[in-house]
Amino acid sequence: MIKTEPPVPASILPLDRRKLLKGGLLGAGLAAAPLSASGGLRGFTHGVASGEPGPSRVLLWTRYSADRETRLLWEISETASFAAPYAAGEVTASPANDGCVKPWADNLEPGRWYYFRFIAPDGSYSDIGRTRTLPEGPTARWKMAVFSCSNIGFGWFNAYAHAAETNQFDCVLHLGDYLYEYPQGTYPGERETILGRAPLDPQSETIALADYRARYAQYRSDPDLRRVHQLYPMIAGWDDHESSNDSWEGGAQNHQPETEGLWSVRKAAAMKAYREWMPVSDEPWAEYQVGDLATLFRLETRLSARSKQFDYNTLLRSNLPPEEAIARLEAFRDGDYLDPSREVLGMQQQAWLADGLKRSKASGTKWQVLVQQVLMGKLASATSITDTLPDNTPGYIRERVVAGALASRAELPLNMDAWDGYPAARARLFEAALAADANLISLAGDTHNAWAFDLAHEGAKVGVEFGGHSVTSPGLEGYLPQLPPEAVAGALIARNPELKWMNASKRGYMAIELTPGAVHCDYHFMHDVRSRNDAINPPHRVTAVLDARELTEPCTSDCDVIFG
Repeated sequence: MIKTEPPVPASILPLDRRKLLKGGLLGAGLAAAPLSASGGLRGFTHGVASGEPGPSRVLLWTRYSADRETRLLWEISETASFAAPYAAGEVTASPANDGCVKPWADNLEPGRWYYFRFIAPDGSYSDIGRTRTLPEGPTARWKMAVFSCSNIGFGWFNAYAHAAETNQFDCVLHLGDYLYEYPQGTYPGERETILGRAPLDPQSETIALADYRARYAQYRSDPDLRRVHQLYPMIAGWDDHESSNDSWEGGAQNHQPETEGLWSVRKAAAMKAYREWMPVSDEPWAEYQVGDLATLFRLETRLSARSKQFDYNTLLRSNLPPEEAIARLEAFRDGDYLDPSREVLGMQQQAWLADGLKRSKASGTKWQVLVQQVLMGKLASATSITDTLPDNTPGYIRERVVAGALASRAELPLNMDAWDGYPAARARLFEAALAADANLISLAGDTHNAWAFDLAHEGAKVGVEFGGHSVTSPGLEGYLPQLPPEAVAGALIARNPELKWMNASKRGYMAIELTPGAVHCDYHFMHDVRSRNDAINPPHRVTAVLDARELTEPCTSDCDVIFG
C-alpha cells in the first residue's frame, strides 16, 4: 500500500503563453468569436492538433477555410522560434475535407517534444502547437490525461483546462463521446443548458455530413478544448455519440430510418467528419508502443462489428408481476444472452488484439493497455436502491430502477450497452489476455462515473479496469438525485465483488501514470462545470501493481490498491 502523492512534474519544455502563441493564447480571430460563429471564418479557424504518436512520427492537424483548394506549408521544430525547422512539408486544404488537413511528420527522434505550425500562401500562420513522439527502449514513466463524455451544453470543459495548465502529461487519450448528436433542448434540456453553450449549429440533430461538420466546428471553438489539443498529442477513438446514441454495426437507438434515412449513409457521414476534424488516422484500430513500458491498443467497439444491444424493455412488459419477470429474465440469461455469435470487436479485430497481446508480452513490455470505450467490469444493480427511493421519485426513474433490480435478482447486468451485454465476446478477449499472460489494464469511458474494477474470468485474475468519469455529462447524481451519491456507490460496491471503488457524482478526468512496477490512476474531480474555472477537488488514487511487495508505504483513505 502507498499513500496518495502529488504527481511529479514531467520533464518537458516550459511554456510561456505570452511569447509562444502568435496573436495571444488562441491566435487572432477566434478568441473573440462566439462558439456559433466559427463556421463563417476564413483562414486558420480552429487552431492546431496532433495525434497518432509513434517513436519516429506524429500526425499534425489544422483547418484552413477557403473557397478553393489551398496549399499549406507545415514546419516542425525543436524550438518555438522555428529558426531551424527539423522537418517541413506541404499539404492541400480542400473544401472536400472541410478544410481539414492531416500531414504526417516522419523521421523524428523518439521521446522528443516538438513544436509545429502551418503557413498559408498569404504568409499567415496557424497557432503554434506542441507534440511528442513515443519513447524507445527502457522507459521509467509515461503519464496520460484520459477524457470522455464531453457534452457542451451541460457545462464548461474545465477538465481540459486543468489538464492543459498542469503541463504534466506526455499525451492525452479521448475514449469517446467527444461530442453529442442531440438537437438543442434534448440532452441537456432547456433548463439544464448552460447559457451560451447550447448546440447552435445545427440546432437540430446531427444526421447529414454538414451537420456533423458544423457540430465539430462548434466544439472545437471551445478555448479549453482547443488548448489541450494544442499542447499534447491525442490518441482518440469514437464511442456512440459521435454517430448516434447506442450505435452498433447496423443501427442505433437514436436513429429512425423512416425519417432520418439509411443508417449506412449517416454512419459514413459521422465517420468522415470524425476523421476530418480529429487528429486520427483512418485505421479503425491501432497500437502504440511506449518504450518497454506499455503497448496501448486502441480498440473500435461501436461501428465495425458490434451486434445490436439487448433491451430490457423488449423483455419485460409494463406491470409484469415480479416473479414472472424474473422467470423471463432467467430464461433469457441461460439462452440468448450467452449467444457466442454476438460480437463487439469482430473476428478480425479480435485476432489482431490476441496477436498483439502475445507479441507485447513476449517482447518484455510491462503493461498491455486497452484504450477503449465501454466498461468491461461486471456490474449489476443493487437491489437495495429500490428500498431507499423516496416517494416523490418520478415514475420513469422508478421503473428503470425496478427493472435493474429485477435483472440483478436474475443475475443479469445493469448495462446491456457495455461489455456486460456481450459475455461471450468479453470471454474471448479475457481468454486471449490470459493466454498471453498479459498484465492487462482496461481504460473505459461512456458511463459518466468513475470506477475501479478487478477483472476476472472463471476465477482467474485477468487485469484491472479504470473507468473514467465525464468531462461534463451528468452521472448517477443526475439520474438518482433523490439519493446521496455515497449511498449509491456503497450499494453498488457491496453488490459487485469485482468493483473496488467508484464515485457517482463528480465530473473530471483520469491521470494515468505508467511505471515499470505499477500503474497509478488519479481521478481528478472538478469543483464545478457550470462556470468556467479550473478549480479542482482532491483526487482519489487507485494503483495497480505487478508485485504488491514493491509497495512499502501504507495507502491512505484517498488511495486503493488492486491487482496486487
